[in-house]
Amino acid sequence: MKAKRLSIPDIILFEPTVFSDDRGFFFESFTHKNFEEVISRSVTFVQDNQSKSIQNVLRGLHYQIPPKAQGKLVRVIVGEVFDVAVDIREGSPTFGQWIGETLSAENKKQLWIPEGFAHGFMTLSKNSEFLYKTTDYYSPEHERCIRWDDPKIGIRWPKDVNPILSSKDQEGMYFLDIERNF
Repeated sequence: MKAKRLSIPDIILFEPTVFSDDRGFFFESFTHKNFEEVISRSVTFVQDNQSKSIQNVLRGLHYQIPPKAQGKLVRVIVGEVFDVAVDIREGSPTFGQWIGETLSAENKKQLWIPEGFAHGFMTLSKNSEFLYKTTDYYSPEHERCIRWDDPKIGIRWPKDVNPILSSKDQEGMYFLDIERNF
């Protein structure tokens, strides 16, 4: 598996080595020891989540505040999404910056998004199934949401559509008003 630090160095893109033949393919999607060597710290994943979305659904930008902050290792097993992480760590040299990567069942890429980042994605294909591991349990009282279209962040989503949003995502806060505590 290859690992590449992105323009925000704490965000890491993992690309597996895929073994294919006429029967199909095989790859290791996660090896704990290798993962910790790349991110240079110990991590325990406590929860795996899966979501299915139709085209143009946008989920996010979500995060949890301490003491229930979550790191996430995300990937797509059906379809294609545009995945986004926003640095919300005050004092970070990349505070307020975002990265976006296309993750798909075809490219099999995974993105490591550590604690202190808001996360969201938009489904680009007819539908998508999204898997992610988290470093802490879901905690509704610690969950927060940033507006997907906040002009201060300026995310350039790949499709010029009115996304399909949950009521929670419609009520997201503006970046300058969010609670961080990181």
